[in-house]
Amino acid sequence: MNDAAPLCRFEDIPDGGAIGVRVDTSTGGFDLVVLRQGERIFAYHNECPHAGRNLDFAPGRFLVRDGRITCAVHGATFAVDSGACLGGPCRNGLVAMPLAVIDGEVRLR
Repeated sequence: MNDAAPLCRFEDIPDGGAIGVRVDTSTGGFDLVVLRQGERIFAYHNECPHAGRNLDFAPGRFLVRDGRITCAVHGATFAVDSGACLGGPCRNGLVAMPLAVIDGEVRLR
């Protein structure tokens, strides 16, 4: 289905939490936040649409609670399952990336 390198293993993502993943590309790459709710996983660019800052408060460490991820810089909140802006200084939601789980490995689709 996809010959891209795996981002991580499904079990690497804590249920109700998130991890940061670097995707290397020929043009330099980009960072993702990969989140899990039970058996569902979601990935978004690790960039708050408010000011273009990373969402994490330390590399790969995110504020996730009650189905929301909060930008550590300005407090904007986003729905884990859709990336939609729920509150704070944001007009747009997070940029989603499609994922697939193949043999326990999380990959971009």
